[in-house]
Amino acid sequence: MKTNLNLAVLIDGDNIPSAHVKEMMEEIAKYGNPTIKRIYGDWTKPNLTKWKNLLLENAITPIQQYAYTTGKNATDSAMIIDAMDILYSGKVSGFCLVSSDSDFTRLATRLREAGMQVIGIGEKKTPNPFIVACDKFVYIEILKNQEEKKDDENNRDSDKTNVDKITRKEINLISTTISDLSDDDGWAFLGDVGSLLLKKQPNFDSRNYGFDKLTPLIKSIGNFDLEQRENPKSKNKLIFVKNKEKHTTKSKKH
Repeated sequence: MKTNLNLAVLIDGDNIPSAHVKEMMEEIAKYGNPTIKRIYGDWTKPNLTKWKNLLLENAITPIQQYAYTTGKNATDSAMIIDAMDILYSGKVSGFCLVSSDSDFTRLATRLREAGMQVIGIGEKKTPNPFIVACDKFVYIEILKNQEEKKDDENNRDSDKTNVDKITRKEINLISTTISDLSDDDGWAFLGDVGSLLLKKQPNFDSRNYGFDKLTPLIKSIGNFDLEQRENPKSKNKLIFVKNKEKHTTKSKKH
């Protein structure tokens, strides 16, 4: 994913907790330059009070949207209309939609159809249709874990809160992705593996499982071989990965 994109960051204030806005903005900066930052909600309501102090600190523009009718989410409509206006303005190359609401699924799909990069950020309760409509989806709980880890470097378990356990499903996903990209000897470039994993499952993130990067996650599983190779263009080594061969032929000989 390109990191020099101009991004429009649109936040569903009614749906997202304010507690980790700093970590959220740091995460967004990894994917591009947030040139437009807006948050939507009814600012006359007490539930948005916590956000108010954070808006100036993070240069986020509040957009007032009155709830005209009970049961109808006017905030969602305002955010969708603004997103389309921004899309047609041609000022950005990507969007970051911050919400745990499946109502933005069609918006994410439409923006990607227009060639936009779409990053989603939301809580783990976010419905799957919205997650898979994005190019990448990041859980707020991960950002919370990272902040706790910074605050308490001496506590080895501090980054294990809310961490998912890797299951056979994820291991099979990694294995088939390596097979999809492997050369005749079974090796695949790890960078390509990471990119294809995201295309297959936008919420795949090593941090979900307590690892900062994909390499230590794959090492921890034990089903894969890793190899470092010289990079002719850089001092940094290239990392390749392959599925470990199943030694079934030896047992047949006995």
